[in-house]
Amino acid sequence: MRQSGSLKLVFPQTHRDDAEVILVNTAGGITGGDQYTLDIEVGNRARLTLTTQAAERAYRAQTGETGSVTTRLTVRNGGTMQWLPQELILYDRSALHRRLDISLEPQARLLMVEPVVFGRAAMPETLDDITFRDRIRITRNGAPLYIDGMDLHGNATAHLARRAIANGAGAMASVVMVAPDAENYLPALRALLPATAGASMLCADVLVIRHLAADSYALRRSLVPALEHLSNNTLPTSWRL
Repeated sequence: MRQSGSLKLVFPQTHRDDAEVILVNTAGGITGGDQYTLDIEVGNRARLTLTTQAAERAYRAQTGETGSVTTRLTVRNGGTMQWLPQELILYDRSALHRRLDISLEPQARLLMVEPVVFGRAAMPETLDDITFRDRIRITRNGAPLYIDGMDLHGNATAHLARRAIANGAGAMASVVMVAPDAENYLPALRALLPATAGASMLCADVLVIRHLAADSYALRRSLVPALEHLSNNTLPTSWRL
């Protein structure tokens, strides 16, 4: 392992066979001009769970400066990757480009969550002027399996208030599970989700959830039980604090 700058990995002790890693940004957040890159490979039959110490924060950026976060994950045959970062909180005047590329070999398994919170509800904060570009790409054996993207520019609060967009939601999450038994989780999963979330099979072994919530508290209240179910009760401790 090689690490530098303010992006650190720590390895807590667990009582499971798989490795658990906590990603820590010692800078305390991301602002314009920051550049973060993370490359991780999970080997044959290896199992890795990666989470974050707490919610990540995208702070106000100077005019003309944009932060970037690029993550590349590779999972070899028989390997299992649980990519479970906690929420990204977007502050007003933030500017961030984020990209997640996941490459799976044919027999690899994946559980991925990406939660995003649109402003600090307790402040209360509105996102009157932000730049947020988010891209998620999952491939298997080089072929596209799941492609997603979001672009928010300017008054994101007004945009998200539109009924056909988010109907005023202040938080969201995307969840993807790639596993041969993914469909077995679907009936119990749907019983755990609120009316503002939906789960379906993208194909025979790819389960997808799109989740909207009023704020981060409401999101966690239903997202944590869903992730517990999908991870077979191996959700990292930092998610429960």
